[in-house]
Amino acid sequence: MSGARITPGAGTANVATGVSLLDHLLGELAAAGRFDLALEVDPDDPEAEVDAAGALLGQAVAPLLTDGAHGAATLPADEALAMVVVERSGRALVASNADLTGVGGLGSDLADRFLRALAEAAGLTLHVRLIEGEESDHVLAAIFKALGVALARASAR
Repeated sequence: MSGARITPGAGTANVATGVSLLDHLLGELAAAGRFDLALEVDPDDPEAEVDAAGALLGQAVAPLLTDGAHGAATLPADEALAMVVVERSGRALVASNADLTGVGGLGSDLADRFLRALAEAAGLTLHVRLIEGEESDHVLAAIFKALGVALARASAR
């Protein structure tokens, strides 16, 4: 049974998306943003699981964000450095300079798929800037950590 819950907390994650890399990244998001996150996705093909996880997180985080709320964060993960800016604009948009096609065994860009589903479900404008980074796992970690902090800063805590 699919579902998600996100609350301000200690930064713990209980995540089962069916995509182990995404599970790890959502743990990074929760820890960096100091959210307690519970998210479970019904089994499907990996790309559908990524889409579902993004949509579920968007539905869960939307009540924490007021219209016009915004947040930004720049975080590292080893040699990678990423900046994420979020705004609850009511217009789903993802603007990113990172292309991570093929990472995590998907034929598409895991981060892009996830972020687009998140933006659509929560009515977010998301800007992702990869400032530095070569190792794809580190780039993804930096993006998801920055996303967690940006969402925390935008949330009505």
